[in-house]
Amino acid sequence: MMNSQQLKNIKLPKAPGVYFFYKGKDILYIGKATSLADRVKSYFGKDLIVTRGPMLLDMVTIATSIKWKETDSVLEALILEANLIKKYQPKYNTKEKDNKSFNYVCITKDQIPKVLVIRGRYLKKENYQVVYGPFPNGLQLRDAMKIIRRIFPFIDEQSSKKNNKEFYKQLGLVPFVESQSFRSPTICGSGGCTSKTWDDSTKNKFSAASLEYKNNIKNLKLFFEGKKKSVIINFKKEMVAAAKKKEFEKAGEIKKRIFALEHINDVALLREEMFGNYIPENNDTLKFRIEAYDIAHMGGSSMVGVMTVIENGELEKGEYKKFIIKTQTKSNDTGALEEVLSRRLRHIEWGLPNLIVMDGSVAQVNVAKAVLDRYQFKIPVVSVVKDDKHKAKAIMGDEVLIKKYKKEILLINTEAHRFAIAFHKLKRNKNFLK
Repeated sequence: MMNSQQLKNIKLPKAPGVYFFYKGKDILYIGKATSLADRVKSYFGKDLIVTRGPMLLDMVTIATSIKWKETDSVLEALILEANLIKKYQPKYNTKEKDNKSFNYVCITKDQIPKVLVIRGRYLKKENYQVVYGPFPNGLQLRDAMKIIRRIFPFIDEQSSKKNNKEFYKQLGLVPFVESQSFRSPTICGSGGCTSKTWDDSTKNKFSAASLEYKNNIKNLKLFFEGKKKSVIINFKKEMVAAAKKKEFEKAGEIKKRIFALEHINDVALLREEMFGNYIPENNDTLKFRIEAYDIAHMGGSSMVGVMTVIENGELEKGEYKKFIIKTQTKSNDTGALEEVLSRRLRHIEWGLPNLIVMDGSVAQVNVAKAVLDRYQFKIPVVSVVKDDKHKAKAIMGDEVLIKKYKKEILLINTEAHRFAIAFHKLKRNKNFLK
């Protein structure tokens, strides 16, 4: 059995990926993680049987080694985990849950293929041209498919229904919709959907749209097979071809898809990772993380923001972050706070705090709550209210949390102010010397 001391000698990255528990050469268990370091560390807590259950306690007890593979995003970790579970059928993955309750992504054999999510108990693989999965977490897969659909527009069961065509057309998620009647096809493009008579011109447009959609499905398959680099190469070829034909609007859309693929915004998946069907990684039994934010400037010039961190009552200076404000040119503290929080919450590899501390009052709290809601995180926010001499006079927010963590809240707030002022002075001096 591996113990926590041995774990400390393994330098796991704080990055998304997939991890493997081995017994000798046999894979016991495969899991995905937002932060490989934090997730694997959680298996060695004293209360593992509570947070993970007796089955995984048994798995950790007999494991002899751990390996891992980093991915560029949580979304890719989700897909890689499913592919590897299907390939290796690890003992403790198959024991963890009845395969019939797993979800699978299936592509139909239709002339215009649909992309469907099917539960294992209803799955008949012979009905589909390809099946991906199993995916153990249904809610997480649902959010993943929303992200994927914005990069690879596809037709599903709902969008193929007549009543939903207009809805999906407005979202820009369906490149074209097959008509119920080939005599009166419906062609959908950037200009919207129109019904045409089935003449030669319409046939050509429909054939071109059909070919484009099928190419899109091919790229979707490559992505589910973990071949993102091949997809990007295909997209770049398509973009160049469109530009040569002077189809600049189409080339621009492909460029956006390339950017979306290279910068996958999968924050929604972290919501399930942190608040799903198991105990979150940063909970009281493991660590309680508090983050504080502050803004510093002089009349709007040399504006900066900072984030400071306390974990289990100790300042974690190695976790502090600095932000040079890019969106504000005048004195606008709330606007700067919105930018800082938005940029911070895109970095899911940093983990998530259990509590956020703002410097200010109602306006600052409202900004924080708005940004958290935008990214779909449920994290409590408190705010330290200051007097005319910038001394703390009150703390706004959840009274239970304030009572329990008052010392830490005041300390981290003071530390954020100190760190912000120091960073501002440094930036101001550099600007002065230019």
